[in-house]
Amino acid sequence: MPFSSASQALSRFTVLDLTRVRSGPTCVRQLADWGANVIKIETPPHLEKGEGPGGPRENADFQNLHRNKRSITLDLKSPEGLAAFKRLVAKADVVVENFRPDVKDRLGINYEDLKKINKGIVLGSISGFGQDGPYAKRPGFDQIAQGMGGLMSITGLPGQGPVRVGIPIADLCAGLFCAIGILTALLERDVSGEGQWVSTSLLQAQIFMLDFQAARWLQMHEVAQQAGNNHPTSIPTGVFKTKDGHINIASTGQKMWEITCRSIEMPELIDHPDYNSGAQRSKNRNALNALIEAKTVSKTSAEWIDIFNKAGVPCGPIYTIDQTFADEQVKHLGIAQDATKPNGETQTFVGQPFRLSRTPSKIVATPPGQGQHTDEVLKEFGFADTEIAALHQAKAV
Repeated sequence: MPFSSASQALSRFTVLDLTRVRSGPTCVRQLADWGANVIKIETPPHLEKGEGPGGPRENADFQNLHRNKRSITLDLKSPEGLAAFKRLVAKADVVVENFRPDVKDRLGINYEDLKKINKGIVLGSISGFGQDGPYAKRPGFDQIAQGMGGLMSITGLPGQGPVRVGIPIADLCAGLFCAIGILTALLERDVSGEGQWVSTSLLQAQIFMLDFQAARWLQMHEVAQQAGNNHPTSIPTGVFKTKDGHINIASTGQKMWEITCRSIEMPELIDHPDYNSGAQRSKNRNALNALIEAKTVSKTSAEWIDIFNKAGVPCGPIYTIDQTFADEQVKHLGIAQDATKPNGETQTFVGQPFRLSRTPSKIVATPPGQGQHTDEVLKEFGFADTEIAALHQAKAV
């Protein structure tokens, strides 16, 4: 069956996916969802020892990460499997891996090895701490990066102690940054005719995501602390109780502060000496929040959201995840996308968060079975039936 592209945007590119767990598959998912011909290369079942990383293949996490791909199996540790992989490299555009840095050297598939086969190849690599340096060989894990990258020190309530965020943000961001790097390298290849090595790490990604909190240290030598649900520098911005729950209010700048005061029918706070400037509101944050909350508990969340939106004050409900997907705007955006499994069942995925007007992305294929497309893909790359049979005989696929 011919490859069905999820989009025309990247359909001219072929990607060999050696990734596992989360950061690497996140990178490759970006490429697959925008139409790249992604070939997921997996270990043959007879070589697996127990359950592979990432849990059962049919769980929601695995399924959401590996849509729009095809799967083949290859034993890269066997001479036959490695030779077959290199034949694929000769016709591919991109290879993505997130092994420990020394693994690709042992296998003979580092960038120097690959570019001898195909000077246009782009290799994308994700590691825990970087491809070299004193921590290069350490095993990486999202929560370790959250801790070393400073995020856990500024997450949570003041004095609570370190708190991880509720998603694997270092993994996800490293994957997204690797995808951006690969696309950048492919654009540059149009000029130079040569590929290059794109590398990132969980630690780099997490530090980059500190953004203004990192800049506060690097440029002003301010060490950010935990601020809980309060914005660290824009006050009052945070979570406030209502009659039936909680809402977020974001009052940024003096003009918005004044509108907020009028919206909660407390105009006297505008010129109050404790709150009449950003510096004073920061100094007296807790007292100010208590005054605002004493007012917000008098109405329901829906009532306040209506009041604030009419006034132009940024605000919003605080949803559980099921409520998020039930929201009318979320439904309108269409980020939850259905696809049909081979057995005819409908499966729902989280779609792409941006749109292209002429070449949209869609989920055209649910995740493949392990090695489902091995023979099909090898034939597309020019392997004869006898060569494919020989690979099976050697248990290299």
